[in-house]
Amino acid sequence: MRRKQADIATDPEAFEAFYRRHVDAITSFLARRVADPNTVADLVAEVFAAVLDSAHTYRPGRGSEIAWLYGVARNALSAERRRAFKETRLAERVGGRRPLDSDDVTELEERIDAESLARRAFQAMAGLPDGDRAMIELVVIDQLTISEAATALGIRHGAARARLHRARRALRTVPEMAPFVLEGIQ
Repeated sequence: MRRKQADIATDPEAFEAFYRRHVDAITSFLARRVADPNTVADLVAEVFAAVLDSAHTYRPGRGSEIAWLYGVARNALSAERRRAFKETRLAERVGGRRPLDSDDVTELEERIDAESLARRAFQAMAGLPDGDRAMIELVVIDQLTISEAATALGIRHGAARARLHRARRALRTVPEMAPFVLEGIQ
């Protein structure tokens, strides 16, 4: 019998199993969007800390665990980007961070290198409206279903399909998008 999602906030074993099931997907999700290994490590930690605080909000009927986690990760990433935007000096940006050991840095650099094609695709998508860009990121790059992406974005399925169609249509002639499957473009 599967434990309730809220158990991960109070049961260390349930949280550890949840973490192990999803840490690689969340690390990849963030490495596709961020090029700094320290920031990726910090964001992964923030996502799972936020999960402990918000486990009671997960509703299986609204989508999969990974779709919910991607929503949490998007919120953590947005918060980080707002913080970074407000920072004016490098010393403020790196202050208070735990230095990663060389193995951690190497592993994150490899993950970041592996996701460089996706980062180039994100640059190609920069001109899209925010909602359309977010939808195509989640479906084409993060490989969520349309329903899961709708859950992660907090929108209805029909709106998600419309956003995806607009984004695919706008990107059909962009060379950087060629490595990604953009089926359904008409």
